[in-house]
Amino acid sequence: MPTSPLKIVFAGTPEFAAASLQALLDNREAKQYELVGVYTQPDRPAGRGQKLVQSPVKQLALAHNIPVFQPLNFKNEDDKAELAALNADLMIVAAYGIILPQVVLDTPKLGCINVHASLLPRWRGAAPIHRAIIAGDKETGITIMQMDVGLDTGDMLLKSYCEIEETDTSASLHDKLADLGGQTLIQSLDLLQADKLEPVQQDENLTCYAAKLVKQEGDIEWTEDAETIARKIRGLSPWPTAFTTSQAGIMKIHAAQPSDTSTNASTTNASTGEIIAATKEGLLVSTRDGCILITSIQFAGSKRMSVQDALNGKHKAALQVGQKLTSSNNENN
Repeated sequence: MPTSPLKIVFAGTPEFAAASLQALLDNREAKQYELVGVYTQPDRPAGRGQKLVQSPVKQLALAHNIPVFQPLNFKNEDDKAELAALNADLMIVAAYGIILPQVVLDTPKLGCINVHASLLPRWRGAAPIHRAIIAGDKETGITIMQMDVGLDTGDMLLKSYCEIEETDTSASLHDKLADLGGQTLIQSLDLLQADKLEPVQQDENLTCYAAKLVKQEGDIEWTEDAETIARKIRGLSPWPTAFTTSQAGIMKIHAAQPSDTSTNASTTNASTGEIIAATKEGLLVSTRDGCILITSIQFAGSKRMSVQDALNGKHKAALQVGQKLTSSNNENN
């Protein structure tokens, strides 16, 4: 083990990663960490003007006068040499978005550890937060993992647990896990410095993959049950967002929940996807096994709004009782 201070390189890009970097910054004096460099993805064009935008991690690092490095990848020998010159004890990776080759993993004296937003080996991959909600998991968490060349396959070092509430969206769960990630990272570094980390191999029989999200996944099939549809809406909020086809065109659905009303398709003879009530509380829509109450929607060219506001707007005719919501995969759904 190195003597203090522990020389750390951090690699990450989005807000999730920035929370872990902030935890390091908040504790670096008390815990004697030395942040010798931060890696993040290159600035990307964004917005209507397509101006280059710095990642949240870069903005935070620059605000604290930490050197920032932004290689496209680590295929260039100069990038590898630049990392080696930092002479770090440890590299911490959180949602970096760049695959690290073995030579990079081997560069820090203690290797690289990862802050991953799931309870590995469940939900390896790019979208563990969204997938956990969509699948109906009751619990998720943070795994601190020793990185290897596989996709989230390294030995587990420390876990922290987080309940998934019935009202959680991917946004709210992201924020909880981002904070928990920072806390768990600091705990793992305490154990590392005390030489008390005990690596645990992942059970390959328990693995599942959190595939990258694509927009078409948001297309709602109203022949599914109400709970499955509601989980999809929560899991894809705020991006890429669940959607359906209405008489007014594509309608994004930002918030909804299964309805506890006794009214359902079997008692009203409604077909799946049919609007059976339209009130200030929301749109009650028939599904395979009951109803779902939609409370927040968005049409093309409009802002997100409550159903109550939408019923007073230009698209109100498409939201009346008897109108049909359909999937683009099956317009006769």
